[in-house]
Parts: sequence; C-alpha cells; structure tokens
Amino acid sequence: MNNIQVNATTSNASSGQAATFGLRSTLVLALGTFAVGTDAFIVSAFLPAMADGLSVTPALAGYSVTAFALAYALLAPVIAAVTSAVARRRLLVAALVILGLANIASALSPTLGILILTRIVAAAAAAAYTPNAGAVAAAIVRPELRARALAIVIGGLTAATALGVPLGRIASTTMSWRASLILVGIVSLAAAFGVLAVMPRLPGNAPVTLYQRLAILTRPGVMVVLPLTVLGMAACYTPYAFTIQVLDSLLVPATSVTAMLLAYGAGAVVGNYASGWATDRIGPNAVLTSAYALMVVAMGGLAWVASAPSPAMIGVVALLMACWGTSSWAQTPPQQHRLIAGAPQEAPLVVALNSSGIYFGISIGTAIGSHALSDGAQATLWYGSTIAIVALVYVMLTAMRHNSRG
Repeated sequence: MNNIQVNATTSNASSGQAATFGLRSTLVLALGTFAVGTDAFIVSAFLPAMADGLSVTPALAGYSVTAFALAYALLAPVIAAVTSAVARRRLLVAALVILGLANIASALSPTLGILILTRIVAAAAAAAYTPNAGAVAAAIVRPELRARALAIVIGGLTAATALGVPLGRIASTTMSWRASLILVGIVSLAAAFGVLAVMPRLPGNAPVTLYQRLAILTRPGVMVVLPLTVLGMAACYTPYAFTIQVLDSLLVPATSVTAMLLAYGAGAVVGNYASGWATDRIGPNAVLTSAYALMVVAMGGLAWVASAPSPAMIGVVALLMACWGTSSWAQTPPQQHRLIAGAPQEAPLVVALNSSGIYFGISIGTAIGSHALSDGAQATLWYGSTIAIVALVYVMLTAMRHNSRG
C-alpha cells in the first residue's frame, strides 16, 4: 500500500539547487503521509458510531469509505496530469490544506450525502499529496540519502496503520467520531504549515498527458499483473471497514478493541517491511503466494471463530488480526516489483497506476462488504477470504505463464 512515486524529472532538475537538506527535513513530509494514511483508514475505527450519528445503517455509512477510495483511484491520474507543471511546494501545501479543511467539513457533516462529498474532496487532496511527497523527499536530500528519505516518508503511511487508526478509536470513544476527524484535519493543517516553512521551492515536472499515463496499461507486463492489485486489495478490505462489527461478532470486549487494532497495525508494519526484504531474496511470486495463503487463513480463521465465538479465544483473535494485517500489507512491495519489471522504463507511471489500482480494489471490497454486512459481520470475512483465494489462484497462474514464457 505504500505507493509513493519518485519522479526522476523533479529529482534531477532540482538536485543542483535543493539536494542539500538532511533527513530531518523529510519528517514534515512524513507527517503529511501520516495524516493521509490516517484519514484513509480511520473510518473503520468508528463506523458504527458514525452511522448512529448520521441516522443510517453501518452498511450505508460504509459507502463513505467506498467513495473515498473510488475517488482516489479515478482522480489520481487526472490530478497528476493536470498539476504536473505546478511547483511542488505549492502543490503539497495546497493538498494538505484542502485535506485538512475537508476533514473538518466531514466532521461537521449533518447527512451522509454531504459526508460523502467531503470524503471525495479529501480523496482528491490525498491523491495530489502522496505521490509527490516521495518525489520531493528524493529531490531535497543528497543522492546517498534518497532511499532513507523515501523510507521516512513511507513510514508515515505505515505509522498511520499501526497507530493512527487505534488512536482514532481512542479519540472516538473518549470524545466522538467527529472529534477524530477534526484531529486529522488539524494534523493535516500542521503538516501544511511545516511544508511551507521547511521545504525549498521546487519546479514542476515535465508534462505527461493523461493519455500517456494510461497508455502503459496496454503493456502485457502491466495488463496481466495489475488486476492482481485490485483483487488483493478487494479481498483484504471487504471486511476491513467493518472491523468493529467483526470484533463484536467475535465477542471481543470493548476494552480490548483498541488492542486488536494495534495487533492488526503491528502485523501491517511487519508485512510491509518483511515482504520487501523477502522479495529481494526469493522473488515476488513466492512472497505474493505466501501472502494470499496467509490472508485466506487469517480471514477464514476469524470467520470460523465467529461461528462459535468465545471470550476465551481472544488470544487467537489477536494472532489472526496480526496475520490479517501482515498479509494485507505484504502485497504492495512484490506487486510493484512485478509491475516495474514489466515496464522498467516507465517505473513512476506504473507505480502511480498501481496506487490507483489499490484504491480501486479498496472501493470494490468495501462495496462488497457493505452488501455482505446484511448477512452479518461473519459474512464479510467469508467474502474476503473467497476473494483472497481467487487472488491466490491468479498469482499462481500468472507466475506459471511468466515461467513458461521465460
């Protein structure tokens, strides 16, 4: 899920004037990605409370997550094409300000319809910020520090999963779900101020039209591999927006819900970093096969526990939550590796398309989960594990196809 695009044009064009900053300067960019990541996933921490506050069912409230993800998927390539010539600092600051105001507007929304509109605006801002944060991080530091600078910026997204969602849960239970969104808005505005104060002026990129960005889809190495991104993300996010209902169905006490979210987040951190390490050593296909097999076991295991729930199973639930997080976040590094191998000369473009694929998969998964929720939270787990089986079969078939051609 850590799709941060590094645009060589910005880096190279700016290296002479801006590549003199240390790694500390990238921390403010990480604060921005932390805000973006928390905003994208925080709704799962308080969806039932939000549904009550808006006088709708949790299934309907879940469509706010679908709207955010779908808007990100569709708008990301358009925004990238339209804003390619805009100075990078100006673009980052504007994106964070809009993100902050959109979250505050979400918190003040009186109806689900208005909330969905504000979530779409927030998604557009996130789509403008996230890919460019990595490009700027690479541009402002010395070449030998670029990998570490990118790791810091990506760390903001990882921290959002490990800490942002649990903190959002704490804020929503001690205050309200509206207060949680206001806090995300404040963090976004603080990050905007930091970027304005710390970042140097950087030029825009060479224009790349929307047609050029989408033409890469015709490459066989991209066309065959990219659907797996959508499948895999749909699988793990079918139940994710409804995590609180899932935990309720497992008889997890309210006092332990935050701990379960932390278990998922810890697994996500492990999955993200371990999959990158493993991909370099055993290859992307083996890592993806292992990730989807673990995903099937994790969600299928949770569904099995939900069929005869017991408070005594809380340790098993925590372990399965961690495995769910690990398998979900283990997908992106090996999948990006496969896509870049299919179009090495257009690496920034395929990474950006993969980002759209991630959010398109999230939107599909959340929509399926909203539909399945009418049959109970356990059904979202069965649907998710079934889609994970499809993803597992797909990666095995595409790997066999690649090996036969090789």
